[in-house]
Amino acid sequence: MTKIRVALVTGGSRGLGAEISRQLVQEGLRVLVAARNVDRADEVSRSLGAQAVPLSLDVASPDSVTAAVEYAITRMGRIDVLINNAGVALDGAQRAIGVDYRLLDTTLLTNLIGPWRMADAVVPHMVRNGYGRIVNVTSNLGSLAGMTQGQEPAYRVSKAALNALTRILAADLVGTGVLVNAASPGWIRTAMGGAKARRSVEQGADTPVWLATLSEGNETTGGLFYDREPLPW
Repeated sequence: MTKIRVALVTGGSRGLGAEISRQLVQEGLRVLVAARNVDRADEVSRSLGAQAVPLSLDVASPDSVTAAVEYAITRMGRIDVLINNAGVALDGAQRAIGVDYRLLDTTLLTNLIGPWRMADAVVPHMVRNGYGRIVNVTSNLGSLAGMTQGQEPAYRVSKAALNALTRILAADLVGTGVLVNAASPGWIRTAMGGAKARRSVEQGADTPVWLATLSEGNETTGGLFYDREPLPW
């Protein structure tokens, strides 16, 4: 009997997270649609049918992360896939010199520490089951190879650090059955990306979903991907 995999998607109540959740349901997974606004998560879950369940989660809160993962394990029995999608982009045209450090703290807490906490909470369960897929949703702007402009320093640094975390976790989990990769959705039309963005959420969600559903026996780990192709770190 084929196992039905269970995925947890942070920031799942709108935009890219909602589309990732939708595509995962289409792939046959059960999906925990996690968000701070549980009412919105409930709306998304209802639209996706019985395979989706809303989950209250604030990745910036240690207590919320612990409670959400414990609830998910109790409710679903397992977490096979973690999509670290929740993120913020707050600093716009700011520069590194003169940065607003409160804004920097918020950005790092959400974009780096939050995914780290989530991985820390779910990995032991994955390792016990001998299977796991962790996908960190990053950005082309976090690629060191492309850092030729000074804008958005907090966002860029947070995503570069998330890329580093991806590599470290992947190396630490070799041989456990848990694969860790990063995916850039590109500039997509969401509340964060704006209406002028070149790409749809469907395009942006494709690579995270692909990495989330890598078949058993596939050892792809520690990579950064854009449109299913490697992207320079």
